[in-house]
Amino acid sequence: MNSPNKNKARILIVDDEKINIKILVDLLKEDYSLVLARNGEQALKFSLQPPPPDLILLDVIMPEMGGYEVIKQLKEHDLTKEIPVIFVTALNSVEDEEHGLKLGAVDYITKPFSPPIVKMRIHNHLRFVHQHKLLDKLAYLDALTEISNRRRFDEVFHKEFARATRNGTPLSIGMLDVDFFKQYNDHYGHAMGDRTLHSIAGALEQALKRPADMVARYGGEEFVIILPETDPDAAQNVAERTRIAVLALNIPHLYSKVSDSVSISVGIITFHPEPGVTSLISPESVLEQADRNLYMAKQQGRNRVVATVLGAQLI
Repeated sequence: MNSPNKNKARILIVDDEKINIKILVDLLKEDYSLVLARNGEQALKFSLQPPPPDLILLDVIMPEMGGYEVIKQLKEHDLTKEIPVIFVTALNSVEDEEHGLKLGAVDYITKPFSPPIVKMRIHNHLRFVHQHKLLDKLAYLDALTEISNRRRFDEVFHKEFARATRNGTPLSIGMLDVDFFKQYNDHYGHAMGDRTLHSIAGALEQALKRPADMVARYGGEEFVIILPETDPDAAQNVAERTRIAVLALNIPHLYSKVSDSVSISVGIITFHPEPGVTSLISPESVLEQADRNLYMAKQQGRNRVVATVLGAQLI
């Protein structure tokens, strides 16, 4: 099995015959990162290991678990059902090809095959995979700030909430709002306001240090951060770091009542699950408390952080 190359598409080749694997490896090794499996069980195992393959070349006739059974199981699993599969097989009847395509294969190549045609078919399918991934990424991206959008936040937040509840680990959520942003737009113009939101988004991303932490645009001039496995003290430190990061941009705001430059107010909540009683707390109630803390930060003068803990004892 080749070591993965992040710059190359990843192809899983599944065949029980060494000569067939060698032919495909010699044909594809220069252009792709290859993973090799000798049977159906290995194919399923390697498909589930990160990073998943971008494409699977699958033989039909194999001992114990044939290609048809492999693709059935791939299509039934959430993590592998979208991986495109090309059958590469000696079975060359119309019925065999029709059966393979009905099971979900994107193509059916019969042996002996023409190497240039195989390379072109693989290239075309991988180009489609790349375009699909780009579209999927754009669906979760805020066009103005180029960070995650509300849709992406909702998805990640619910997953992290479920994980925190399951594992009994703390989860901190922050709501952030740009202070006196209406006045900023009114006096500097909406084009300048858009550029400022873009700069703030970048500063917030830089302030989050861990890969699991996330910032998203919630709407308008409001942002939200997700801090998995983060206790109250650490969450307050991160929130304060985001506030300082925005001030450090030194974007003039002559019409702010709290600062000469653009600032933010932050409301942060730490949800620490307690066995047996945390079912009373919903993701929505966590967000509502973060929003209430943001409101308190504004009421107390803005350009500040208000943080609390949400647990069963507070219900």
